[in-house]
Amino acid sequence: METRAGFLSDPSHRIRFVYTPKHCSWLNQIEIWFSILVRRLLRRASFSSLDDLRERLAGFIAFFNKCMAKPFRWTYQGKVLAA
Repeated sequence: METRAGFLSDPSHRIRFVYTPKHCSWLNQIEIWFSILVRRLLRRASFSSLDDLRERLAGFIAFFNKCMAKPFRWTYQGKVLAA
């Protein structure tokens, strides 16, 4: 475990691992947004090319930001995290 911790904490490595709790607010919000993206755009969709996919994604993001964007309601009621 010490060698693994030393390896992962070495600042000269390109990749940095950060462990976050599963109930982290940003992680839940990202999962919710991707769920909306899948349900509203990607499920049962077909795209003729990669450019078509990019165009439809950009259009969906613009539509979402204009019409559907709102703060996600934070509902975690668990223990207070230690500082």
